[in-house]
This record gives sequence, structure tokens and C-alpha cells, in this order.
Amino acid sequence: MKVIPQRVDVSKRMDELRENTKRALMVTSDPKMTLNLIDTIQRLGIGHCFKEEINNILEDLTQVLSDDDLYTVALNFCLRRHNGLDSNPAFFQIFMEQNGELKKSSTEDIEGLLSSSGENVLSHLREITTRHLSSSISQLSTKLHKKLPRHMRMERLEARGYIEEYGNEDDHNPIVLEFAKYKYNKVQSTFQMELVEEHLGLSAKLPFVRDRHIECFLWIVGLLPEPSFSGSRIELAKAIAIMLVIDDIYDTYGSYDDLVPFTEAIQRWDLNEMEQLPEYMKICFKALYNTNNEICVKVLSERGLSVQPFLCKTWIEMVKAYMVEVEWVKRGRTLTIKDYIKNGVTTFGTYMALVHLFFLVSNGLTIENMQHLLDPYPKFFTVAGTILRGTEKRGYVIKHTFTHEREKHNIGEERNITVTQDVVLFPIIKVAVNMSRASQVVYKHNDDSYLLSVEHHVQSLFYKPVDI
Repeated sequence: MKVIPQRVDVSKRMDELRENTKRALMVTSDPKMTLNLIDTIQRLGIGHCFKEEINNILEDLTQVLSDDDLYTVALNFCLRRHNGLDSNPAFFQIFMEQNGELKKSSTEDIEGLLSSSGENVLSHLREITTRHLSSSISQLSTKLHKKLPRHMRMERLEARGYIEEYGNEDDHNPIVLEFAKYKYNKVQSTFQMELVEEHLGLSAKLPFVRDRHIECFLWIVGLLPEPSFSGSRIELAKAIAIMLVIDDIYDTYGSYDDLVPFTEAIQRWDLNEMEQLPEYMKICFKALYNTNNEICVKVLSERGLSVQPFLCKTWIEMVKAYMVEVEWVKRGRTLTIKDYIKNGVTTFGTYMALVHLFFLVSNGLTIENMQHLLDPYPKFFTVAGTILRGTEKRGYVIKHTFTHEREKHNIGEERNITVTQDVVLFPIIKVAVNMSRASQVVYKHNDDSYLLSVEHHVQSLFYKPVDI
């Protein structure tokens, strides 16, 4: 006799699992176990479901933590900073000798060294822990020291990978794991719907344009991994799609004689200016104009703010920077890496993306503080863009000729994006940090493996559900 399996009410089951996970989080009495559970929940990609509970626990735990356990103190520091809470590096002073070195007992705490080595704001501690970890390399698994450091990983890809890894741990919590699996698949369904909504179809109207909207959306999910940002992901995806068309026009398709009036038309931001342009440029400019207006209307209706001058400014700066690159090529100028990256921070859409998202995801914005916060752009915008442009390899040597002259544009020194408690800036700082993480995933590959890697990530995030 064939047994027909019962159909699971997914919504009801998820509610049960969520409540049981919350209960596990709230009843754990041991501080170290509590921190480990919070870390697990966030790595599994379900931290957003318990944001308020996690912040309350972290605030309360600081008063009762043991100050002689490097691992616990480092994990607490990392989690507090990740969640926008006060994270004073002075917590680590107790583990340091007067000469600035780690105490011997701390150098033997491998878990603690691993937890603290990723905190780039503590450059001195990082230098010390890296040295001690290097001498302890034989105690680390081969898989561990070949992986990208955790603080550099894209959140949704980390969730997918850790769901599989966590299930193999002997002491894993099956309730937490099952909830993470259901939630991952639900978020994946949301991404699939967004992929349909954000697609402008410009590649069908402009045959020379490369259809990269799925690759582009992978990058956007890296910037905005939380499900609640669905509307913002869709709006940014539309803007990025237009930016990619503009990039193709300046990079490969447009003639110099057409690019000059095209740049001037966008600078004037007037549809009447497009009458003198070729048809393909008219299509692009009209899409840019209309999409920009739609985003402005959305921000005005949701936040009561008029942001058109700020958004238009980013597009005008971008096309001017594209034109700079066109002039470089036309005149056969030999560039330094520093020149290329400085201009490339703008042409790669860093300021455009971050300014758009600043208005879409930030809280507490007012007419008074907008100008102050964006003129000039915050330094962390430039830092994120420098990391992004420095990581991107495709077309790097093809587009321009470089002179290295043993010049060291030390992008590594630009990685210190400080997290703040400022309620206005914290959401966009997280986006900037995520931009740096996404660049490691989308662009940091050997040329031969690039498409294969991106396709693997696309399948994992958007199309292949987790087995439950």
C-alpha cells in the first residue's frame, strides 16, 4: 500500500519554527552559548527575523561577560559592531601586555584569534593576531585557511553555504536549521519576483547592449540582502540597468561626435535636448529621465523629501567621468593606476548607487541634514568605491594602457569603514560595507573562472532551493 505523505502547511510550520528559535535565543543563560547562537542565526541569514531580540540581548550581555575569555569578548565586539551598537576596542586592553603584545594565554586561544583578526579597525590587534595565527597554521583545517575571511563574504551566499555546513555539525540545533532552510527558500522566491519586476528590457530595444541584468541583480542582492529592502532592490536594479547601457555607449558603441552632445544633454537634464541625438541615445536618455523621476516620486511619497537635484547630480558626474575616459583613449594618454581608480569610482556607479540607496533605506532624513550629509560625499562612499574598482578585473587592461612605475595604490589601507551608531548613517554604511563584500564575490576571480563562478552564485541565490 502506497503511503501518501502529508502536505506541510509551510506558513504555519515557519511560524512554529520562528517562535521556537526565538525561545531558544531568549532562554539560553550562558553568555558564550548565547553569543554563539546569535552568531549562528545571523550567519544562517535569519538574523533580520530577530533584530530587536538580538540587540536587547547584546545590550544586556555586556554587563555579565567574563573579561578573561578572548573568544567571547571578540565575538561580542564583532556582533555589537555588526548590529550598530557601541563597540569599544578598549574591551581588548585586558588581553594586552604593557609592551603592546598579546598575553601568552591569549595567543593560545585560536578561536579568539580568529574572531578578532577580522576586525580591521583594530589594526594593531590584527597585525598581532595574524602573526600568531600564521605560527598556528597547522592547527587550522585546510578548508578554513583557504576560505575568504567571514567579514568579506556576501551575506546571502554565506547563508547558503553555512546552511549546508551547519547541518553537518554534531551540535547543531535542528529547529534553527529548519527555519533557516524555509526562510532561505522564501527569500529566494522574493528574489525571483524582483528579477521579473526590475527588468526594463533595454537590451531588446538596443541590440548592442549586453544583457547583464541577472549578474547585476546578484551584485544588488549583495548590497541589500535583507528581504525588507525588496522595493529598494527593484529601483536600484532599474538604475543600474540604465547605467550599464550608458557604459556600453561610452565604452564601445558611441562615436566621439555623438558622445559630446549626449553628455551635454544629460548635463542639462532636458528632454528637448535629445532631439539632436541618434535614436539609440534617445531611448537611453528617455529611460534614464523617466526612471529617475519614478524614484524621486517614490521617495517623495514615502518620505516627503524632494531628492531630484541629488540624484541628477550623480548621473551628471558619471557621464562627465565617462567622457574623461573617452578623452584619455582619444588622446592615447598613458594612465597611472591611481588615475584610473580615482575616475573609476565614479564611472563604476559607486556614488550613483549609494546616493540612491541613501534616500531609499536611510531613516531620520530631513531637508536640513540631506545637504550636510551629501556635500561632499561621505568618505566611506569613496572608500567602498575604491575597493570595488580596485577589485574589478574585467576590461581593466583591455580598456586602457597603464604605467605601473612600481606605483602602489594601496587599496588595502582603504578597507577601514567605521561603523557608527548614527541612526541616519548606519543603514547606508552597512550598504557600503556590503558593496566591498560584493566586489570580492562578483569580480575577484581569474578570467577563466569568472562566468562559471557568477553562474554558480546566480543558481544558488535565485534558482536552486535548499532541500528541507
